[in-house]
Amino acid sequence: MERHVIIGAGPAGITAASRLAKLGKEVLILESDPEYVGGIARTVEYKGYRFDMGGHRFYTKNEKINRLWHQMLPRDFIQVPRLSRIYYNRKFFPYPIALKQTLLGLGLGRSLYIGLSYLYAQIFSRKQEVSFEDWIVNRFGYQLYKTFFKTYTEKVWGIPCTAISKDFAAQRIRGLSLLGAVRNALFPPEHNSEIKTLIKYFTYPRLGPGQLWESVLDRVQAAGNKIECDKTVVKMNHKGGEMTSVETQDGCIYKGSHFYSTMPLKDFVNALVPSPPSDVIYAGNSLIYRDFLIVALMVDHPDLFPDNWIYIHDPEVRAGRIQNYKNWSKDMVPDQAKTCLGMEYFCNRGDDLWQMNDEKLISMAAAELEKVGLARAADCFDGYVCRILNAYPVYDGEYLKNRQTLKTYFNSYFKNVFPAGRGGLHNYNSQDHSMMTAMLSVQNMQEGTSFDVWSINTEEEYAEEGAPQREIEERLVPQGG
Repeated sequence: MERHVIIGAGPAGITAASRLAKLGKEVLILESDPEYVGGIARTVEYKGYRFDMGGHRFYTKNEKINRLWHQMLPRDFIQVPRLSRIYYNRKFFPYPIALKQTLLGLGLGRSLYIGLSYLYAQIFSRKQEVSFEDWIVNRFGYQLYKTFFKTYTEKVWGIPCTAISKDFAAQRIRGLSLLGAVRNALFPPEHNSEIKTLIKYFTYPRLGPGQLWESVLDRVQAAGNKIECDKTVVKMNHKGGEMTSVETQDGCIYKGSHFYSTMPLKDFVNALVPSPPSDVIYAGNSLIYRDFLIVALMVDHPDLFPDNWIYIHDPEVRAGRIQNYKNWSKDMVPDQAKTCLGMEYFCNRGDDLWQMNDEKLISMAAAELEKVGLARAADCFDGYVCRILNAYPVYDGEYLKNRQTLKTYFNSYFKNVFPAGRGGLHNYNSQDHSMMTAMLSVQNMQEGTSFDVWSINTEEEYAEEGAPQREIEERLVPQGG
């Protein structure tokens, strides 16, 4: 029996399912969530209000992925102007940098101090870049790092910046320096897409990212394929390098000929029966994930602030970011006299935030919203809490070594298992790159090729051994409509 079993219905899993369906393969998707698909790119609906698990811009440097998005959802994309700010020291600063407003907000003395700190970093740079702090300080100076990077980054990841690998900064802030940011503030480039951090517009589904993934899944099912929700894979049975079946938490067993895993690598390793070698178990269990929860607040006000989102760098506020979904798409809110905001909290399962009951979380989020000065707590008339496990793979100092151990094991042992996506590869990728991993995994299955999906990151640095990048991108041409 040829059946392709996909673990996880996030962007990677659904992209793989779509590609396989177009090839005429029988597909079964097993999704742990009982209701929603899209993974962390889902859109949750509550009393007509729609909200993301974080904001998900549809922006890519790969034109083939961009065309594929529009094939997936041909009539419901909108163009959204990007506007975001930083809240720090009880003030709002534009992000990307707007020179005049930033200097006024910081004050002349503080601005001069930051400038001197930057010059010092250029003269006496840290010779060996290991951590996130090293990478940022060398490009911005310590004082700007301390002002605009340190607090927020440590909120997100829950560990000191000195314990975060420089790889995170290199992927997410690549190409941006203090001089470059100032130059962009003074002389905006005609084509500003070269620096991802500075893009001014992005594409977005009218009803949120979940609309796209739900639409694609509908077509996969219309072709005769299946998805089963509330199915968490707890056992993965294999023999002689071949995965034979997987078992879910309710005791159901699903056989297949090919398996595509987007589940966290730690969970994959611990589910293997028989267990893998001890070094593989150690590497898998050493990978760290950051969990996430969002408090969606419904506010009795039509127009609170113009931003899509605001980064909260102030350590006195526990929220890390605030989303204004109405400014992503007005159709995310059923009543235009109201506003829906997302108060985002980065946490670990078992800590006080994660275990706090929903009523207290909603009350705390409303109080923090008022503290920041964006709305009155009394105007928040309703709220809804969502918790997401394993939302962000953490790039600590050991992640690369552990990930390499798992990559070697996958490549040398399994013949019919294809990892993909953020969790499946422990790669902090965006939607477009998760899709690329799935597309190339299907390509590897179909043609017996060896494209290295593990090396796909936010700058499209991916390659088949010995193959030029142009050849690889040609492989990504969307199959059909």
